Amino acid sequence: MDTVLASIITIGDELLIGQVIDTNSAWMAQELNKIGIPVHRKVAVGDKWGAIWDALNQESNTSNIVFITGGLGPTSDDITKPLLCQYFGGKLVLHQPTLQHVTYLFEHVFKRGLPLAERNIKQAEVPDNCIILKNELGTAPGMLFEKNGCLFFSLPGVPHEMQGLMKQEVIPFLQKKFNLGCIEHRTLLTAGIGESMLADRLVPFESDLPENISLAYLPNYGMVRLRLTMYGENVQVVNDAINKHFMALKNLVQDVMITDKDESLEAVIGRLLKEKNKTIATAESCTGGYISHLITSIAGSSSYYEGSVISYSYEVKEKLLHVNNATLQKYGAVSQEVVTEMVKNILELMETDYAIAVSGIMGPAGGTSEKPVGTVWIAVAGKEQIITKKLHFRFNRQRNIQLTAANALLLMHQLLTQ
Repeated sequence: MDTVLASIITIGDELLIGQVIDTNSAWMAQELNKIGIPVHRKVAVGDKWGAIWDALNQESNTSNIVFITGGLGPTSDDITKPLLCQYFGGKLVLHQPTLQHVTYLFEHVFKRGLPLAERNIKQAEVPDNCIILKNELGTAPGMLFEKNGCLFFSLPGVPHEMQGLMKQEVIPFLQKKFNLGCIEHRTLLTAGIGESMLADRLVPFESDLPENISLAYLPNYGMVRLRLTMYGENVQVVNDAINKHFMALKNLVQDVMITDKDESLEAVIGRLLKEKNKTIATAESCTGGYISHLITSIAGSSSYYEGSVISYSYEVKEKLLHVNNATLQKYGAVSQEVVTEMVKNILELMETDYAIAVSGIMGPAGGTSEKPVGTVWIAVAGKEQIITKKLHFRFNRQRNIQLTAANALLLMHQLLTQ
């Protein structure tokens, strides 16, 4: 089995100032991990010649493969291509197949109806000492260089273009070139127990793990994901070994385990609803539709999700959800009484089997001494049962919204699995 390490260099000032979130390196690392290539460093640099040059030197000293994303566009701040040309000692030449592809895109796909601009033609210029990786989804081709035994892949920064090149060109190339062996993961999700308490429970389990199996703790929104990882040369041997230890892990956390698959809580909810052939709807106030967004992010959710009422104001709660005005005036929108009426009425309105309702104060303003910022009421219901829960969060608005949604789904999971 070859020992292969990878580095990822992401390029762009927008990454460093936080204007754009780097999703490319996370996606690339996951895909490389699947084929047995661990990413041991990720580096973000701005659109500065010296910074990119230094990063190439540093990463190629410690990695077998360096991935570069970004800086291949047609504008003046896209300097990756001329820099790579100089770094590898080549010269820019017009690559006719790429030019034909760019022309086809502008004439038949984009349908601009105008002649190609000079900057678009320059997209087809590439260093003469690289291997061209055809970008079926965009105008900037990928490029493969080799220097001092290190492979360098330069890929577009546009996520769907980079992903297409990785799947169609890069991954198959790497699998042919290296004897990668295999890497296997097993993941489960727990809730209702903190990371430290979980770690205390698993001390004997961790101490008995072989050296080539590791356990990772991934906490988020009141849940903890546990992941076992194992490297090896023989697929069957690795699978047999990791399955044995994963079964032992599941037995130790059975009482707090939500799922033994690498899946989100909303995917678990969807699967349970499908298995029961049941439907769900939501009535959201403070989350503004975020719970519905999570539910509908799962493919196939149309088979169990009916819809939502985003009842942010008192008026909408009254007119659409038929919450009693007297209830609102007496208890306020953030109350057990109001979310109970919301969840009962959305069940009737949408004619579903289950429903979720939430109301809260997300901040930074709007709180009172009686109901401070972060106060949330959640209700979940089936045809015969309603469960309510009051929570207090202490974070910023966005995190309070996310925590409310996560806890609402956890409460629904509790109802579905009773």
